[in-house]
Amino acid sequence: MYNAYCRMYQKTFKLVSPLLPWREPELLEGANSLDKLPDIIKKTGISRILIVTDSGITSLGLMDGLLLNLQKWNIEFYIYDKTVPNPTITNIEEALEVYMKNNCQGILAFGGGSPMDCAKGVGARVVRPEKSIPQMKGQFKVRKKLPPLFAVPTTAGTGSEATVAAVITDSRSHEKYAIIDLCLIPHYAVLDPLITIKLPPHITAATGMDALTHAIEAYIGRSSTAETRKFSIDAVRLIYDNLYETYQNGENPEARARMQKAAYLAGLAFTRSYVGNVHAIAHTLGGFYSVPHGLANAIILPYVLEYYGEAVWEPLDELAMAAGIGDPGASAEENAKSFISSIKSLNHKMGIPQKVSGIIDSDIPIMAERALKEANPLYPVPKIFNRNDMLKLYQIIKE
Repeated sequence: MYNAYCRMYQKTFKLVSPLLPWREPELLEGANSLDKLPDIIKKTGISRILIVTDSGITSLGLMDGLLLNLQKWNIEFYIYDKTVPNPTITNIEEALEVYMKNNCQGILAFGGGSPMDCAKGVGARVVRPEKSIPQMKGQFKVRKKLPPLFAVPTTAGTGSEATVAAVITDSRSHEKYAIIDLCLIPHYAVLDPLITIKLPPHITAATGMDALTHAIEAYIGRSSTAETRKFSIDAVRLIYDNLYETYQNGENPEARARMQKAAYLAGLAFTRSYVGNVHAIAHTLGGFYSVPHGLANAIILPYVLEYYGEAVWEPLDELAMAAGIGDPGASAEENAKSFISSIKSLNHKMGIPQKVSGIIDSDIPIMAERALKEANPLYPVPKIFNRNDMLKLYQIIKE
């Protein structure tokens, strides 16, 4: 009965989805495309802007050129750089204070998924000052147009520059959850590969596997469409052709650009077709132990795919062919298993551990409950997990 309820809920969302006012951000792509952003900001009528980033980016000077160009265009900027991995409600409230104190008119997110999620949270609070972040948890609780939001991803992973979601952590309860609303899609996104050239190999690996997880979960879910399947297939192909190259040779701008496009396409795919149980589990690991999201996804992905069993053989067979590792003469089961093995192999080659260390047994029941609550009934997963399934998976992934 519960499974039937979940499937009906998901089917309703799928039927309603095409009627929603979807939009995509305006893209600035290619080497040095970041240089064009100040002109765009000025043309939107903005003279004061909040920049949401993290301390690593400011210490490395990755924004120096952008800041000089903003000054040339007489655009005042105010920087909030205390965003942490798995951004918190505190981060959002502190950044909001900077925005309000300086009468900002727009928000620029510069960084990986964490600054982008934080920036979206700030935007939501600006237009909904009467609502707290926890009150906007879930679907369609914002419903107001955000100030102009510009996203400059410095990793090729989260795809947050294309998505409807902001994932936030409540540091007191260790709960990690999403705010989902169409108004959270950035208005502009900059895909400049030169920003990612200096990305360390371990972050390149984890964020790249994050993008792969997005593409796969969107593809195997029951709410995929012809459009989102194409986004996913193109993303998987690009990732298999370029991720390991960017891991080995980070200064290859062409490979970096293709990985940025892959992350963006995967973002388009999952923001329309949703993710699945991999993300539900990964979010609990981020909330409880601050495991970086991409790393958690990378470790969990093959185990969840194996656990789905026959339910995913056909779509994984198709993805195996797209990735160039499928055998036209093999069965769907054989190609699916080859695809899962290739994920494990890619993880191994890039130094990603096989298991998650530090999981405390007494935390598992709470995490399983929260993962189930996130996944069901919203995520149109190939196979609906119950409590025992979740408990088994936590035991499988723990070191």
